[in-house]
Amino acid sequence: MAHQLSDDELFAYAERAKGKVVVITGGANGIGKETALVFSKHGAKVVIGDLDTAGAEAVVAEIVKTGGKAASIKCNVLQWEDLVALFDLAIERYGVVDIVIPNAGINETGDVCRGELTIVDGKPIAPKLMTLRINLIGVFYTVHLGVHYIKRNRTPDSWKAIVLIGSMASWQAVTKAPQYSASKHGVLGVMRSLEPTLSAENIRIGVVHPWFADTKILSLPISLILAGIPLTPVARVAGAIFRAATDPNPETNGCPWVLPDDGPVLLLEKEALRTGVYEMMSQRVQRIKSFVATVQDWVRLFRDLARIFRPVLVFGIPALILALAQRRRLIKLPSRV
Repeated sequence: MAHQLSDDELFAYAERAKGKVVVITGGANGIGKETALVFSKHGAKVVIGDLDTAGAEAVVAEIVKTGGKAASIKCNVLQWEDLVALFDLAIERYGVVDIVIPNAGINETGDVCRGELTIVDGKPIAPKLMTLRINLIGVFYTVHLGVHYIKRNRTPDSWKAIVLIGSMASWQAVTKAPQYSASKHGVLGVMRSLEPTLSAENIRIGVVHPWFADTKILSLPISLILAGIPLTPVARVAGAIFRAATDPNPETNGCPWVLPDDGPVLLLEKEALRTGVYEMMSQRVQRIKSFVATVQDWVRLFRDLARIFRPVLVFGIPALILALAQRRRLIKLPSRV
């Protein structure tokens, strides 16, 4: 049902990346940056689209410095024209597009579905749903364009690939993060829906599902909750993306590549996308949840103790100081005969 892959196995078909043109969104930092560097290391040409132009340019400079080829452009994945410009840049520079990685994404933003509304002129206004739009609509835009550009200037024997970025939230919903959970469930659904038609055209598609990785997407509260819990190495996530794109086996097309903890990558069979997988994921996530729950219990304990002993601290300590001062004064008084 699940096949474990060592770090070395993630690069078993590294020679297939040589000369390929990779278009990646969100490639200026974190997983995207590491993925861009990995593909370049193995001879691919990389085109990065990111709102962080300085970060993207720094990645390009790093690639060029090591003898690689790369380019970047400012890109908001919700702006159709920006994405068109990104793919056009790849065609202008390198003539083709071989691998598309819609990596741009954000964490949960805003409080939705909690009964709180923003009222303007006496009427509730619609939520912005920025997380859902970037993590799912932005992916749709990128894939929609990617399939088109992949077919441009294509030779009959060339292979192509699209690798989506899911999450453990694709399998286990994150409490108080409905947009993020919905978007990552949706990304898995996109892959499963597109695989039959893309496979018939020799276009690979897969989804990489990492557990929390040490990237900028982690907010401070989440980072504090996860303190002490092993995070998925960013390099391993990039390696899983690389293998998902370069694996020549048709049987792995349309498969999820899962990193449920800091351990090895798990390749799940397509036919295993049923109860058994969800049970396995649930067990993995439950182990982490138990640890988090224990930490939260200790936090509540210390908070309650602080509340209970606050009067003692506020009033007891000054009283104790006064008592000690009074005792010292009495000791200094001369004895009466």
